Amino acid sequence: MSHIPRILQDARIIAIVGLSDKPERASHEVAEYLIGHGYQVVPVNPALAGQQVLGQRVFATLTEAASALAPQRIDIVDCFRKSEDIVPIAQEAVTIAAGCLWLQLDVVNEEAAAIARAAGLEVVMDHCTKIEHRNLAVTA
Repeated sequence: MSHIPRILQDARIIAIVGLSDKPERASHEVAEYLIGHGYQVVPVNPALAGQQVLGQRVFATLTEAASALAPQRIDIVDCFRKSEDIVPIAQEAVTIAAGCLWLQLDVVNEEAAAIARAAGLEVVMDHCTKIEHRNLAVTA
């Protein structure tokens, strides 16, 4: 996927949908890595809304997060959810005019990808932002 390096290089704000407050969870590890590499991470998890995770305020929805960040936009919507839960997230990513819908490892949903692409969002499926960023750093 030749567009992955460009997406990661251009991005500044990454919303992580499904970010956990448990350090042993992949979403937490990835968020911590991304923060450590200069990205602004915006946690989205309705169960933790209003709390702080990794020093960042957690939002209940992408819409709430995008509103709080305005006029800045969310560059990547990074999804740590089951494949079957992605369509509404894709629809919300379109509504907030995010730049990219990114589905983590083992997360694939062609319907959600089609929704995002039809609205002009870039789509990455079944890839980890941390792994791809680390690979980018090695090849740069």
